[in-house]
Amino acid sequence: MNARDTIVALSTPPGRGGLGVVRLSGSESRAIAQRFLRFVRQPHWKTWSSELAGLLDPNGAPIDQVVVSFFEEPRSYTAEDVVEIACHGAPVVLSLCVELAVAHGARLAEPGEFTLRAYINGRIDLPKAEAVRELIDATTLYQARVAAQQMEGSVSRRIRPLKEQLLELISLLEAGIDFAEDDISVASAEQILARLAPVEQGLRALLDSFAAGKLVFSGFTLAIAGLPNVGKSSLFNRLLQIDRAIVTDIPGTTRDTVSESTALNGIPVKLVDTAGIHESIDLVERLGIERSHQAVADADLTLLVFDLSAEAAEQDFALRAKLAARKPLLVGNKSDLPRQFSGVDDLLPVSAVTGEGIAALQQAIFQRLAPSGLAAPESGAITSIRHETLLKESVAALENARRAVGFGLPHEMLLLDLYAALRPVDAVTGATSADDILNRIFSTFCIGK
Repeated sequence: MNARDTIVALSTPPGRGGLGVVRLSGSESRAIAQRFLRFVRQPHWKTWSSELAGLLDPNGAPIDQVVVSFFEEPRSYTAEDVVEIACHGAPVVLSLCVELAVAHGARLAEPGEFTLRAYINGRIDLPKAEAVRELIDATTLYQARVAAQQMEGSVSRRIRPLKEQLLELISLLEAGIDFAEDDISVASAEQILARLAPVEQGLRALLDSFAAGKLVFSGFTLAIAGLPNVGKSSLFNRLLQIDRAIVTDIPGTTRDTVSESTALNGIPVKLVDTAGIHESIDLVERLGIERSHQAVADADLTLLVFDLSAEAAEQDFALRAKLAARKPLLVGNKSDLPRQFSGVDDLLPVSAVTGEGIAALQQAIFQRLAPSGLAAPESGAITSIRHETLLKESVAALENARRAVGFGLPHEMLLLDLYAALRPVDAVTGATSADDILNRIFSTFCIGK
Protein backbone atom coordinates (compact mmCIF):
# COMPACT_ATOMS: atom_id res chain seq x y z
CA MET A 1 0.00 0.00 0.00
CA ASN A 2 1.31 3.43 -0.97
CA ALA A 3 0.39 5.90 1.77
CA ARG A 4 0.56 8.79 -0.73
CA ASP A 5 -2.26 7.40 -2.88
CA THR A 6 -5.73 8.83 -2.66
CA ILE A 7 -7.99 5.92 -1.72
CA VAL A 8 -11.70 5.31 -2.16
CA ALA A 9 -14.21 2.80 -0.78
CA LEU A 10 -17.86 2.34 0.07
CA SER A 11 -18.10 3.16 3.79
CA THR A 12 -21.66 1.96 4.34
CA PRO A 13 -22.72 -1.71 4.17
CA PRO A 14 -23.17 -3.08 0.63
CA GLY A 15 -26.76 -3.54 -0.43
CA ARG A 16 -29.86 -1.46 -1.02
CA GLY A 17 -30.81 1.36 1.33
CA GLY A 18 -31.94 4.96 1.62
CA LEU A 19 -28.40 6.32 1.49
CA GLY A 20 -24.89 5.06 0.87
CA VAL A 21 -21.61 6.89 1.49
CA VAL A 22 -18.49 6.70 -0.68
CA ARG A 23 -15.37 8.01 1.05
CA LEU A 24 -12.14 9.34 -0.46
CA SER A 25 -9.01 10.10 1.56
CA GLY A 26 -5.76 11.67 0.38
CA SER A 27 -4.30 14.86 -0.99
CA GLU A 28 -6.13 14.50 -4.35
CA SER A 29 -9.59 13.85 -2.86
CA ARG A 30 -11.06 17.21 -3.88
CA ALA A 31 -9.52 17.21 -7.35
CA ILE A 32 -10.73 13.69 -8.10
CA ALA A 33 -14.27 14.39 -6.82
CA GLN A 34 -14.55 17.48 -9.02
CA ARG A 35 -13.75 15.42 -12.12
CA PHE A 36 -16.93 13.33 -11.98
CA LEU A 37 -19.30 15.51 -9.93
CA ARG A 38 -21.22 18.55 -11.21
CA PHE A 39 -21.68 21.05 -8.39
CA VAL A 40 -24.64 23.41 -8.25
CA ARG A 41 -22.10 26.22 -7.85
CA GLN A 42 -18.32 26.43 -7.68
CA PRO A 43 -17.43 24.41 -4.57
CA HIS A 44 -15.82 26.34 -1.72
CA TRP A 45 -14.40 23.21 -0.10
CA LYS A 46 -14.91 24.69 3.31
CA THR A 47 -13.90 22.14 5.93
CA TRP A 48 -16.70 20.40 7.83
CA SER A 49 -19.32 21.60 5.37
CA SER A 50 -21.52 20.00 2.69
CA GLU A 51 -22.67 20.94 -0.81
CA LEU A 52 -25.08 19.55 -3.40
CA ALA A 53 -23.74 18.03 -6.59
CA GLY A 54 -24.80 15.80 -9.46
CA LEU A 55 -23.22 12.39 -10.02
CA LEU A 56 -22.46 12.00 -13.73
CA ASP A 57 -21.98 8.81 -15.71
CA PRO A 58 -18.95 8.42 -18.05
CA ASN A 59 -20.91 10.17 -20.79
CA GLY A 60 -21.67 13.17 -18.62
CA ALA A 61 -25.34 12.31 -18.05
CA PRO A 62 -26.69 12.91 -14.51
CA ILE A 63 -27.36 9.74 -12.53
CA ASP A 64 -28.00 10.96 -8.98
CA GLN A 65 -28.09 14.05 -6.79
CA VAL A 66 -25.57 13.69 -3.98
CA VAL A 67 -24.37 15.54 -0.88
CA VAL A 68 -20.63 16.10 -0.77
CA SER A 69 -18.97 16.68 2.62
CA PHE A 70 -15.38 17.83 3.03
CA PHE A 71 -13.05 17.40 6.01
CA GLU A 72 -9.69 19.13 5.66
CA GLU A 73 -6.56 17.58 7.11
CA PRO A 74 -5.66 17.21 9.94
CA ARG A 75 -9.21 17.49 11.39
CA SER A 76 -10.56 14.41 9.67
CA TYR A 77 -10.82 10.71 10.48
CA THR A 78 -7.58 9.87 8.66
CA ALA A 79 -5.84 13.23 9.33
CA GLU A 80 -5.83 13.65 5.51
CA ASP A 81 -8.21 15.51 3.22
CA VAL A 82 -11.42 13.44 3.24
CA VAL A 83 -14.38 13.74 0.87
CA GLU A 84 -17.58 11.83 1.61
CA ILE A 85 -20.21 11.48 -1.12
CA ALA A 86 -23.68 10.57 0.15
CA CYS A 87 -25.63 8.96 -2.71
CA HIS A 88 -29.02 7.29 -2.80
CA GLY A 89 -28.47 3.72 -1.71
CA ALA A 90 -28.91 1.86 -5.01
CA PRO A 91 -26.03 -0.62 -5.40
CA VAL A 92 -25.60 0.32 -9.08
CA VAL A 93 -25.23 4.02 -8.18
CA LEU A 94 -22.76 3.36 -5.38
CA SER A 95 -20.69 1.06 -7.61
CA LEU A 96 -20.65 3.71 -10.33
CA CYS A 97 -19.45 6.36 -7.86
CA VAL A 98 -16.55 4.17 -6.74
CA GLU A 99 -15.66 3.21 -10.33
CA LEU A 100 -15.63 6.88 -11.41
CA ALA A 101 -13.34 7.80 -8.50
CA VAL A 102 -10.94 5.03 -9.52
CA ALA A 103 -11.11 6.05 -13.18
CA HIS A 104 -10.12 9.59 -12.23
CA GLY A 105 -7.11 8.73 -10.13
CA ALA A 106 -8.11 7.11 -6.85
CA ARG A 107 -7.11 3.63 -5.70
CA LEU A 108 -9.46 1.13 -4.11
CA ALA A 109 -8.76 1.06 -0.38
CA GLU A 110 -7.50 -2.12 1.22
CA PRO A 111 -9.48 -3.55 4.16
CA GLY A 112 -9.02 -1.29 7.17
CA GLU A 113 -6.84 1.19 5.28
CA PHE A 114 -8.76 4.30 6.39
CA THR A 115 -8.23 3.38 10.04
CA LEU A 116 -4.63 2.36 9.29
CA ARG A 117 -3.98 5.83 7.90
CA ALA A 118 -5.59 7.36 10.99
CA TYR A 119 -3.07 5.40 13.08
CA ILE A 120 -0.05 6.15 10.86
CA ASN A 121 -0.91 9.86 10.86
CA GLY A 122 -1.17 9.94 14.66
CA ARG A 123 -4.92 10.46 14.78
CA ILE A 124 -5.48 7.35 16.92
CA ASP A 125 -3.30 4.78 18.66
CA LEU A 126 -3.46 1.01 18.23
CA PRO A 127 -5.96 0.28 21.05
CA LYS A 128 -8.30 2.90 19.60
CA ALA A 129 -7.89 1.45 16.11
CA GLU A 130 -8.77 -2.03 17.37
CA ALA A 131 -11.76 -0.59 19.21
CA VAL A 132 -13.12 0.70 15.88
CA ARG A 133 -13.35 -2.90 14.66
CA GLU A 134 -14.93 -4.07 17.91
CA LEU A 135 -17.54 -1.30 17.75
CA ILE A 136 -18.45 -2.31 14.20
CA ASP A 137 -18.70 -5.97 15.25
CA ALA A 138 -20.72 -5.24 18.41
CA THR A 139 -23.96 -7.21 18.71
CA THR A 140 -25.16 -5.79 22.06
CA LEU A 141 -25.37 -2.28 23.46
CA TYR A 142 -23.00 -3.18 26.29
CA GLN A 143 -20.37 -4.27 23.76
CA ALA A 144 -20.88 -1.00 21.88
CA ARG A 145 -20.44 1.02 25.10
CA VAL A 146 -17.18 -0.77 25.94
CA ALA A 147 -15.85 -0.30 22.40
CA ALA A 148 -16.86 3.38 22.40
CA GLN A 149 -14.96 3.93 25.65
CA GLN A 150 -11.92 2.21 24.16
CA MET A 151 -12.14 4.46 21.12
CA GLU A 152 -12.04 7.39 23.52
CA GLY A 153 -8.84 5.98 25.03
CA SER A 154 -9.88 4.03 28.14
CA VAL A 155 -7.25 1.31 27.54
CA SER A 156 -4.61 3.78 26.38
CA ARG A 157 -5.10 5.88 29.51
CA ARG A 158 -4.30 2.87 31.69
CA ILE A 159 -1.26 1.72 29.70
CA ARG A 160 0.34 5.10 28.94
CA PRO A 161 1.49 6.00 32.48
CA LEU A 162 2.89 2.48 32.97
CA LYS A 163 4.87 2.80 29.76
CA GLU A 164 6.10 6.24 30.85
CA GLN A 165 7.36 4.83 34.16
CA LEU A 166 9.13 2.00 32.35
CA LEU A 167 10.75 4.46 29.92
CA GLU A 168 11.92 6.63 32.80
CA LEU A 169 13.64 3.66 34.43
CA ILE A 170 15.26 2.62 31.12
CA SER A 171 16.44 6.20 30.55
CA LEU A 172 17.88 6.36 34.05
CA LEU A 173 19.89 3.18 33.60
CA GLU A 174 20.98 4.06 30.06
CA ALA A 175 22.19 7.44 31.25
CA GLY A 176 24.14 5.88 34.07
CA ILE A 177 25.88 3.54 31.63
CA ASP A 178 26.45 5.82 28.63
CA PHE A 179 27.25 9.04 30.47
CA ALA A 180 29.04 7.80 33.57
CA GLU A 181 31.79 10.38 33.08
CA ASP A 182 29.25 13.14 33.73
CA ASP A 183 28.72 11.90 37.31
CA ILE A 184 25.08 10.98 36.88
CA SER A 185 24.00 8.96 39.89
CA VAL A 186 23.01 5.35 39.22
CA ALA A 187 19.92 4.11 41.03
CA SER A 188 20.33 1.64 43.83
CA ALA A 189 18.72 -1.80 43.79
CA GLU A 190 16.03 -0.56 46.19
CA GLN A 191 15.23 2.40 43.95
CA ILE A 192 15.02 0.19 40.86
CA LEU A 193 12.67 -2.26 42.60
CA ALA A 194 10.53 0.64 43.82
CA ARG A 195 10.20 1.85 40.22
CA LEU A 196 9.53 -1.63 38.86
CA ALA A 197 6.78 -2.50 41.34
CA PRO A 198 4.02 -0.09 40.14
CA VAL A 199 4.65 -0.99 36.50
CA GLU A 200 4.34 -4.71 37.16
CA GLN A 201 1.30 -4.24 39.40
CA GLY A 202 -0.41 -2.04 36.81
CA LEU A 203 0.16 -4.54 33.99
CA ARG A 204 -1.06 -7.40 36.19
CA ALA A 205 -4.24 -5.45 36.96
CA LEU A 206 -4.81 -5.00 33.23
CA LEU A 207 -4.29 -8.73 32.71
CA ASP A 208 -6.80 -9.50 35.46
CA SER A 209 -9.39 -7.41 33.59
CA PHE A 210 -9.19 -9.73 30.56
CA ALA A 211 -11.44 -12.41 32.10
CA ALA A 212 -14.34 -9.96 32.10
CA GLY A 213 -13.20 -8.20 28.92
CA LYS A 214 -13.06 -11.44 26.95
CA LEU A 215 -16.55 -12.30 28.19
CA VAL A 216 -17.87 -9.01 26.82
CA PHE A 217 -16.76 -9.56 23.23
CA SER A 218 -16.30 -13.30 22.85
CA GLY A 219 -19.37 -14.24 24.87
CA PHE A 220 -19.74 -17.77 26.18
CA THR A 221 -21.44 -21.07 25.49
CA LEU A 222 -23.90 -22.40 28.07
CA ALA A 223 -24.99 -26.04 27.90
CA ILE A 224 -28.12 -27.25 29.71
CA ALA A 225 -27.82 -30.91 30.74
CA GLY A 226 -29.70 -33.37 32.91
CA LEU A 227 -31.84 -36.49 32.95
CA PRO A 228 -34.89 -36.70 30.66
CA ASN A 229 -37.98 -34.69 31.65
CA VAL A 230 -36.31 -32.42 34.24
CA GLY A 231 -37.34 -29.31 32.27
CA LYS A 232 -34.16 -28.55 30.33
CA SER A 233 -36.01 -27.36 27.24
CA SER A 234 -38.37 -25.24 29.33
CA LEU A 235 -35.39 -23.60 31.03
CA PHE A 236 -33.75 -23.14 27.62
CA ASN A 237 -36.86 -21.34 26.35
CA ARG A 238 -37.09 -19.22 29.51
CA LEU A 239 -33.48 -18.03 29.20
CA LEU A 240 -33.98 -17.46 25.49
CA GLN A 241 -37.35 -15.72 26.11
CA ILE A 242 -38.91 -17.46 23.10
CA ASP A 243 -40.37 -20.95 22.58
CA ARG A 244 -37.46 -22.30 20.54
CA ALA A 245 -37.32 -25.88 21.83
CA ILE A 246 -40.29 -28.28 21.78
CA VAL A 247 -41.60 -28.95 25.29
CA THR A 248 -43.86 -31.90 26.21
CA ASP A 249 -44.47 -34.12 29.23
CA ILE A 250 -43.05 -37.08 27.30
CA PRO A 251 -39.53 -37.99 28.49
CA GLY A 252 -36.92 -37.82 25.76
CA THR A 253 -38.69 -35.21 23.61
CA THR A 254 -35.32 -33.60 22.80
CA ARG A 255 -33.35 -36.17 20.79
CA ASP A 256 -30.60 -33.85 19.55
CA THR A 257 -28.84 -30.66 20.66
CA VAL A 258 -30.66 -27.39 19.95
CA SER A 259 -28.65 -24.17 20.00
CA GLU A 260 -29.60 -20.52 19.77
CA SER A 261 -27.80 -17.21 20.33
CA THR A 262 -29.05 -14.54 22.68
CA ALA A 263 -27.68 -12.02 25.18
CA LEU A 264 -27.61 -12.12 28.97
CA ASN A 265 -26.97 -8.78 30.68
CA GLY A 266 -25.57 -7.44 27.42
CA ILE A 267 -23.17 -10.37 26.90
CA PRO A 268 -23.51 -12.64 23.83
CA VAL A 269 -24.33 -16.21 24.80
CA LYS A 270 -24.88 -19.39 22.85
CA LEU A 271 -27.44 -21.56 24.64
CA VAL A 272 -27.35 -25.31 23.95
CA ASP A 273 -30.28 -27.53 24.94
CA THR A 274 -29.17 -31.17 25.12
CA ALA A 275 -30.89 -34.52 25.01
CA GLY A 276 -31.55 -36.16 28.37
CA ILE A 277 -28.47 -38.10 29.50
CA HIS A 278 -29.37 -41.66 30.54
CA GLU A 279 -28.74 -45.27 29.62
CA SER A 280 -30.53 -46.24 26.42
CA ILE A 281 -30.49 -49.04 23.87
CA ASP A 282 -32.25 -46.92 21.23
CA LEU A 283 -29.71 -46.02 18.52
CA VAL A 284 -31.12 -42.52 17.88
CA GLU A 285 -31.24 -41.72 21.59
CA ARG A 286 -27.68 -42.94 22.06
CA LEU A 287 -26.46 -40.68 19.26
CA GLY A 288 -28.27 -37.74 20.85
CA ILE A 289 -26.73 -38.54 24.25
CA GLU A 290 -23.26 -38.66 22.70
CA ARG A 291 -23.88 -35.19 21.27
CA SER A 292 -25.03 -34.05 24.71
CA HIS A 293 -21.71 -35.13 26.22
CA GLN A 294 -19.85 -33.34 23.43
CA ALA A 295 -21.86 -30.15 24.01
CA VAL A 296 -21.01 -30.27 27.72
CA ALA A 297 -17.32 -30.75 26.89
CA ASP A 298 -17.34 -27.77 24.50
CA ALA A 299 -19.31 -25.41 26.75
CA ASP A 300 -17.78 -22.69 28.93
CA LEU A 301 -20.30 -23.57 31.62
CA THR A 302 -22.89 -26.31 32.08
CA LEU A 303 -26.19 -26.09 33.95
CA LEU A 304 -26.91 -29.51 35.44
CA VAL A 305 -30.67 -29.54 35.98
CA PHE A 306 -32.58 -31.65 38.54
CA ASP A 307 -36.33 -32.02 38.99
CA LEU A 308 -37.29 -30.66 42.43
CA SER A 309 -40.79 -32.11 42.17
CA ALA A 310 -39.50 -35.71 41.99
CA GLU A 311 -37.60 -37.78 44.51
CA ALA A 312 -33.87 -38.06 43.90
CA ALA A 313 -32.88 -41.21 42.05
CA GLU A 314 -29.60 -43.05 41.77
CA GLN A 315 -29.27 -41.73 38.21
CA ASP A 316 -29.24 -38.13 39.52
CA PHE A 317 -26.22 -38.80 41.74
CA ALA A 318 -24.49 -40.85 39.04
CA LEU A 319 -24.89 -38.05 36.49
CA ARG A 320 -23.62 -35.48 38.97
CA ALA A 321 -20.53 -37.59 39.62
CA LYS A 322 -20.01 -38.14 35.89
CA LEU A 323 -20.02 -34.38 35.13
CA ALA A 324 -18.17 -33.32 38.29
CA ALA A 325 -14.96 -32.62 36.37
CA ARG A 326 -16.78 -29.92 34.37
CA LYS A 327 -17.82 -28.17 37.61
CA PRO A 328 -21.42 -27.61 36.50
CA LEU A 329 -23.77 -25.12 38.09
CA LEU A 330 -26.44 -27.18 39.88
CA VAL A 331 -30.00 -26.06 39.17
CA GLY A 332 -33.23 -27.37 40.68
CA ASN A 333 -36.11 -26.80 38.25
CA LYS A 334 -39.89 -26.86 38.94
CA SER A 335 -39.62 -24.92 42.20
CA ASP A 336 -43.27 -23.90 41.73
CA LEU A 337 -44.33 -27.48 42.54
CA PRO A 338 -44.19 -29.26 45.94
CA ARG A 339 -40.57 -30.22 46.61
CA GLN A 340 -39.70 -33.92 46.80
CA PHE A 341 -36.00 -33.76 45.82
CA SER A 342 -33.24 -34.05 48.45
CA GLY A 343 -29.64 -35.18 48.76
CA VAL A 344 -27.92 -32.56 46.61
CA ASP A 345 -26.65 -29.38 48.23
CA ASP A 346 -26.08 -25.97 46.61
CA LEU A 347 -29.01 -26.28 44.21
CA LEU A 348 -30.27 -23.05 42.72
CA PRO A 349 -34.09 -23.33 42.75
CA VAL A 350 -35.81 -21.98 39.63
CA SER A 351 -39.10 -22.34 37.84
CA ALA A 352 -38.92 -22.30 34.06
CA VAL A 353 -42.72 -21.92 34.03
CA THR A 354 -43.11 -18.89 36.33
CA GLY A 355 -39.64 -17.36 35.99
CA GLU A 356 -38.97 -17.63 39.71
CA GLY A 357 -35.22 -17.70 40.44
CA ILE A 358 -34.16 -16.94 36.85
CA ALA A 359 -32.57 -13.60 37.79
CA ALA A 360 -30.59 -15.29 40.58
CA LEU A 361 -29.52 -18.00 38.13
CA GLN A 362 -28.26 -15.41 35.65
CA GLN A 363 -26.32 -13.72 38.43
CA ALA A 364 -24.80 -17.05 39.44
CA ILE A 365 -23.77 -17.72 35.82
CA PHE A 366 -21.89 -14.42 35.64
CA GLN A 367 -20.37 -14.93 39.06
CA ARG A 368 -18.96 -18.25 37.89
CA LEU A 369 -17.62 -16.94 34.57
CA ALA A 370 -16.39 -13.55 35.83
CA PRO A 371 -15.79 -13.80 39.61
CA SER A 372 -14.58 -10.20 39.79
CA GLY A 373 -17.67 -8.98 37.97
CA LEU A 374 -18.09 -7.14 34.70
CA ALA A 375 -16.06 -3.96 34.64
CA ALA A 376 -17.74 -0.66 33.84
CA PRO A 377 -17.31 0.31 30.17
CA GLU A 378 -15.07 3.24 31.10
CA SER A 379 -12.75 1.13 33.26
CA GLY A 380 -10.37 0.29 30.42
CA ALA A 381 -10.59 -3.50 30.65
CA ILE A 382 -8.69 -5.26 27.86
CA THR A 383 -10.84 -7.32 25.51
CA SER A 384 -8.28 -8.44 22.92
CA ILE A 385 -6.44 -11.77 23.08
CA ARG A 386 -3.57 -10.00 21.31
CA HIS A 387 -3.32 -7.50 24.16
CA GLU A 388 -3.48 -10.28 26.77
CA THR A 389 -0.66 -12.23 25.09
CA LEU A 390 1.55 -9.15 24.80
CA LEU A 391 0.97 -8.03 28.38
CA LYS A 392 1.79 -11.53 29.64
CA GLU A 393 5.12 -11.29 27.80
CA SER A 394 5.78 -7.91 29.37
CA VAL A 395 4.96 -9.10 32.90
CA ALA A 396 7.22 -12.14 32.45
CA ALA A 397 10.09 -9.85 31.39
CA LEU A 398 9.51 -7.60 34.41
CA GLU A 399 9.65 -10.66 36.67
CA ASN A 400 13.02 -11.51 35.10
CA ALA A 401 14.17 -7.92 35.69
CA ARG A 402 13.13 -8.12 39.34
CA ARG A 403 15.13 -11.32 39.75
CA ALA A 404 18.12 -9.75 37.96
CA VAL A 405 18.10 -6.91 40.49
CA GLY A 406 18.00 -9.43 43.32
CA PHE A 407 21.01 -11.28 41.88
CA GLY A 408 22.93 -8.01 41.57
CA LEU A 409 23.46 -8.38 37.81
CA PRO A 410 25.00 -5.45 35.90
CA HIS A 411 22.62 -2.81 34.63
CA GLU A 412 23.50 -3.74 31.06
CA MET A 413 21.91 -7.15 31.70
CA LEU A 414 18.95 -5.62 33.53
CA LEU A 415 18.26 -3.38 30.55
CA LEU A 416 17.83 -6.42 28.32
CA ASP A 417 14.88 -7.49 30.47
CA LEU A 418 13.46 -3.96 30.60
CA TYR A 419 13.58 -3.63 26.82
CA ALA A 420 11.98 -7.08 26.58
CA ALA A 421 9.17 -5.72 28.76
CA LEU A 422 8.86 -2.55 26.69
CA ARG A 423 8.57 -4.25 23.29
CA PRO A 424 5.21 -5.96 23.98
CA VAL A 425 3.81 -2.75 25.46
CA ASP A 426 4.96 -0.96 22.29
CA ALA A 427 3.11 -3.56 20.26
CA VAL A 428 -0.07 -2.54 22.11
CA THR A 429 0.35 1.23 22.03
CA GLY A 430 2.79 1.94 19.19
CA ALA A 431 6.58 1.73 18.96
CA THR A 432 9.11 3.65 21.03
CA SER A 433 12.13 4.72 18.97
CA ALA A 434 15.72 5.09 20.08
CA ASP A 435 15.23 8.85 19.72
CA ASP A 436 12.48 8.69 22.34
CA ILE A 437 14.95 7.21 24.82
CA LEU A 438 17.69 9.72 23.97
CA ASN A 439 15.32 12.68 24.13
CA ARG A 440 14.18 11.53 27.54
CA ILE A 441 17.77 11.19 28.73
CA PHE A 442 18.85 14.62 27.54
CA SER A 443 15.70 16.34 28.77
CA THR A 444 15.94 14.78 32.22
CA PHE A 445 19.66 15.05 32.94
CA CYS A 446 22.12 17.91 32.59
CA ILE A 447 24.61 16.12 30.34
CA GLY A 448 27.66 17.89 28.94
CA LYS A 449 28.76 21.45 29.35
